[in-house]
Amino acid sequence: MTLPYAYSLSTARLLLRPLERAEAAQIQQRFPHWEVVKYLNHKVPWPYPDNGARDFIEQTIEPEVNAHSMWAWSMREKHAPDTLIGVITLTLSTTENRGLWVAPQWQGKGYATEACDAVTEFWFTTLKQPRLITRKCSANMASRKLSKHHGMHLVEQTLADYVSGPQQPTDIWAISREEWQRWQGNSVTP
Repeated sequence: MTLPYAYSLSTARLLLRPLERAEAAQIQQRFPHWEVVKYLNHKVPWPYPDNGARDFIEQTIEPEVNAHSMWAWSMREKHAPDTLIGVITLTLSTTENRGLWVAPQWQGKGYATEACDAVTEFWFTTLKQPRLITRKCSANMASRKLSKHHGMHLVEQTLADYVSGPQQPTDIWAISREEWQRWQGNSVTP
């Protein structure tokens, strides 16, 4: 099976476009805010360097996409398609598959939910993956709520290092393709 690596998605309000190097400038403007990075992996440099977005795309995103182990999308409102509002990724891994961030001025509007709906469907339907796993800082209540909303269940608690500090409680959430299909059949779109 040939997997699609440059695949656009859309939701009612969003366009998800394959992330490109040219988007580094917008990421550099919108990403380095404490409310975005505090619950991210400690490998995110903080304070965020002037070339952080470019380096992230060139050194992390592009190699993994080229190795066919990652899909990365910029998130944009349909009515403002030139403005990047966040990034969402899927990674073929046994420890974590989905990650995302939304710039502060677009948080709390349901965009993360919409983007997760689209990429989760892509994960299970197009890529035919058996299980989706996310890791998150236990203190990240918005992300916890997002996992619950998508029918995921807490499978493990551990400790991990984040930008906001070392050895913080961490939740590992998961959902199988079969559970997701049942959840899809039982859920009501808000």
